[in-house]
Amino acid sequence: MSERTVLVTGGNTGIGQATATGLAARGGRVYVAARSQAKGETAVAEIRASTGNDEVFYLPLDLADLESVRVCAARFLALGEPLHVLVNNAGVAGRRGLTRQGFELMFGVNHLGHFALTNALLGVLQASAPARVVTVSSDAHYSARGIDFEALRRPARGLTGMREYAVSKLGNVLFSAELGRRLDGTGVTTYALHPGVVASGIWRRVPWPVRPLVTRRMLSPSQGAAASLYCATAPELAQVSGRYYDTCAEREASSVATPELGRVLWDRSQAWTTA
Repeated sequence: MSERTVLVTGGNTGIGQATATGLAARGGRVYVAARSQAKGETAVAEIRASTGNDEVFYLPLDLADLESVRVCAARFLALGEPLHVLVNNAGVAGRRGLTRQGFELMFGVNHLGHFALTNALLGVLQASAPARVVTVSSDAHYSARGIDFEALRRPARGLTGMREYAVSKLGNVLFSAELGRRLDGTGVTTYALHPGVVASGIWRRVPWPVRPLVTRRMLSPSQGAAASLYCATAPELAQVSGRYYDTCAEREASSVATPELGRVLWDRSQAWTTA
């Protein structure tokens, strides 16, 4: 990763920080995008100290606010840097509520915020080709039966919100595949992945009586980062795009993740993020 620039969303904790650390250890110039400045700068200091790489920096980003997404992208573009790898890692689970623009929170953060960020950075990604867009999804997407577009304007229902979480992760898979189709021949390749079931901060809002049962057999964040690092760096993936990976092996995505639904989601996401 020497002389290659990377941006990792949610790079201040969990899988994201482990991914940012792995890329910095390989010599990459790494931007950690996170909502909390204090946590982001702490993570930057920790990554620099553990890798000996001083080319690690913080960028403010709140994926639950599309205006913050636009500002983050503009700040990065103003640096005049290339962008060789974008890791759409940040995510939330088990949380109820709406984004600033009124979308179901998990869908808004996990899919829509990343959709807006990636599209805002497409120009620099293409100019930096070969480049990669790596999106952290989940095997939870297999349990989504489709997308109820009307429900995306309501807070999650139920104790854990797993139904809405699954839809947001289906969105990640659909987005990555559709982006790959649209970028065919540009030198920018895309990958969606299941990192394994990881005991990261994403589960911190799951109610306490349920959380220990949900997380007790999960992988560590470092173990979970292996798939992101594989998709971001593996030479053998340079000529493939739009695929889905379970840990570090290609796997067929859900039968619901069709090109037709991918186009519909893209068109709606485009309209929502440019309104």
